[in-house]
Amino acid sequence: MDELEVRRAKVAAVSVAAALGLPADDAVVLFSSNKLALRLTPGDVLARVTDGGLREDAALELHRARRLADAGCPVGALLPGVAPQVHERDGFAVTLWTYYDPATHPVSPRAYADALVRLHAGLRKVDLGAPGMDDRIAEAQEIAARTDLSPDLGKADRELLRSRLADLRRSITSSGAPEQLLHGEPHPGNVLGTAHGPVFIDFETLCRGPVEFDLAHVPEAVSEHYPGIDHELLAHCRQLVLAMIAAWRWDFGDQFPNRGYWRHALLRALREGLSWPAPPGTVPGRLEAP
Repeated sequence: MDELEVRRAKVAAVSVAAALGLPADDAVVLFSSNKLALRLTPGDVLARVTDGGLREDAALELHRARRLADAGCPVGALLPGVAPQVHERDGFAVTLWTYYDPATHPVSPRAYADALVRLHAGLRKVDLGAPGMDDRIAEAQEIAARTDLSPDLGKADRELLRSRLADLRRSITSSGAPEQLLHGEPHPGNVLGTAHGPVFIDFETLCRGPVEFDLAHVPEAVSEHYPGIDHELLAHCRQLVLAMIAAWRWDFGDQFPNRGYWRHALLRALREGLSWPAPPGTVPGRLEAP
């Protein structure tokens, strides 16, 4: 969201909270992309705000969060005492969640892996409609193939993405690995450290595939604690995720922060066979998915 939209979204979120009798005088931006995460103070409520045209996506996320919590998954909780629904204000869709104070210590790789094991166990218990991993790969391939969707992508880089996505898609989908319902993007940005351990957020990306696809989004130190991994498949999935995210950053409508940096850093990592590039402004070598 641009600066004007962010200001309007903050007013909309505070208005929703006030109408529900929640103490909210201000909104602090926690994350801003095509979706906004706000901490409403002083009541410490987490508001997720998106374009009103995406109301159905917001409703789907609420539904999935409730089902996953009922299945015992370690997921971010909806706001207690408030009906789980999408609130519409000034062209925005607003949902309210429990706010968690940042953990005093980083989530350890073992705790992260244990939480992911529990999440996958819970996901095997629920019957939720979700696309296959193959469908998500196809979306990335379309962006890489069409100049109208990725007009700034150069010819050589376009061919790199197209060929790498096709090769990796073929090798992974033909591997015969067992598939299940997955989070889809359980990277560090979607994991919160809480007093009760790590919890996962953002359930719009649920898909079906091998668990190695989820593990391709987490730091290597985390996957080392996850039992029963096919390491060759995981290596292919890591390269696949690099290629997919690179394609999404070249989408002309992408609003991800620092997308100019990520566009080139991800292509360089893919070209040179590297792992996740370090986020801008961090120590080189830090492994964190964008």
